[in-house]
Amino acid sequence: MSAVLVVEDEKHLADGLRFNLEAEGYDVDTAADGESALSLLLDDPRRFDAVVLDVMLPGKNGFEVAAELRQAGQFVPVLMLTARGRPEDVLRGFESGADDYLPKPFDLAVLLARINGLLRRRQWFDRDSQSSNSAPVGSTQKTQIPAVNEGDPFVFSDKAIDFGRLELRAKEQIVRLTLMEAQLLRYLIQHEGEIVSRKAMLEDVWGLREDTDTRAIDNFIVRLRKYIEAEPAKPKHLLTVRGVGYRFVAEPEENEELVTQ
Repeated sequence: MSAVLVVEDEKHLADGLRFNLEAEGYDVDTAADGESALSLLLDDPRRFDAVVLDVMLPGKNGFEVAAELRQAGQFVPVLMLTARGRPEDVLRGFESGADDYLPKPFDLAVLLARINGLLRRRQWFDRDSQSSNSAPVGSTQKTQIPAVNEGDPFVFSDKAIDFGRLELRAKEQIVRLTLMEAQLLRYLIQHEGEIVSRKAMLEDVWGLREDTDTRAIDNFIVRLRKYIEAEPAKPKHLLTVRGVGYRFVAEPEENEELVTQ
């Protein structure tokens, strides 16, 4: 039985979610504020399989809760509930470490489908974490990027990205990726060598409108460069294409240069 934590300060909503989720076979706990949620999640990191997290909470809000979870190395899947699906809330939620979002008001069937999706990702992670079939870092053979979150690692240069484990391994260092970081990186890798616009990334990876502020994309790229580039200020793999977007290069040529904005 999967365990879900519902973080919602409006009691009637929390009770309603708990009732419906328990009717679907979930083990459900609730928290009415951010501090209580963090206490439950950090005291026992393996207790919950998914979190339904409202943005508007007394004390620490949902963004702060998600950010503190990730900073503490807690990568439980988080479904963030946002007011009216405002793009600024969605983008801030992703930057805080949320894995998915759902605007209020929402249909119960949609909520259940989103939770099921997060739990499948958690199951893939648990399964792959027990597997010893990962390709070694530094291998010269590169595997095809999977269409879903599971599959063999993608190896380039001296790095390997395991999309099942949400891990990036470079030499002796392991970096845990959030689901959104992994999805964006996978999208760029799937289009290796192509110029990918910010508009395409917003729509295809996050399902947001093209008129949404694109600074979140740029912020994610900055973070990804810190993970995969030897010199983030002089990237060789994640290149900027002025006025358009970005291009991923797995094995850059010696004279490959960044085109600055």
